[in-house]
Amino acid sequence: MTYDRLVCANCAAPVSEGRCPVCRANRERLQQENPFAGLNPMTLIALLAVLIAAVALLAHQTA
Repeated sequence: MTYDRLVCANCAAPVSEGRCPVCRANRERLQQENPFAGLNPMTLIALLAVLIAAVALLAHQTA
């Protein structure tokens, strides 16, 4: 899950902004659990598309 869409129950601000100690603690926890947590979904889709293209190119060259 990306934390850019999460809202803090303590201060009602986005967790990604880190306005209060609760936000900052949760942001750090999410970043430690998943290194891709800070990426938005479109970036992940673009990375997946590049990976698929690279595998397809490699398969085409070996065939």
